[in-house]
Amino acid sequence: MTQDDVLDEFRAASALLEGHFVLSSGLHSSVFLQKMFVFQDPARTERLCRALAAKIEERFGTVDVVVSPAVGGIVPGYETARHLGAKAIFVERENGVFQLRRGFAIPEGARVVMVEDIVTTGLSSRECLASLAEHPGTVLGAACLIDRSGGRAELPVPLVALATLDIPNHAPDALPPDLAAIPAVKPGSRALKA
Repeated sequence: MTQDDVLDEFRAASALLEGHFVLSSGLHSSVFLQKMFVFQDPARTERLCRALAAKIEERFGTVDVVVSPAVGGIVPGYETARHLGAKAIFVERENGVFQLRRGFAIPEGARVVMVEDIVTTGLSSRECLASLAEHPGTVLGAACLIDRSGGRAELPVPLVALATLDIPNHAPDALPPDLAAIPAVKPGSRALKA
């Protein structure tokens, strides 16, 4: 699957939005990738995650466990794990810190890949990977459907992406005039309260 194929899947799902958005990182952007519009279609999700699994296998070989950060990474993590023949587990926040819960465990010697949906700054990926350091197993790398950092997200492991985009993000106090002229919308979920 090419980068254009990946973007066509997002466009066909009406998941590639343009306007003025406040990302979960607090940065502002003229583009938002509403991945849940993609994930509501099982056939579309299957195509993307099958392609991601193939890239993961090509880069890292056999994978035993896929770990994803909740909530956004659960669907692509599960579907990618299915194509890898691996277990799918996830970390979730407890007192603001990602942890394995619900009895999830990583066995000794397991070959692990962290799978995300979209990487922007890499913050949630780094937090997820940091939580895995407390467990046995070997973290081979990370993977995502779209790396919107242009390859600049600094992760402590190699990152495989189906598509890599260089979408400018702006601090709230450094908006370009054309973006500042549009009312901002905050479609992400990180700040939602339970």
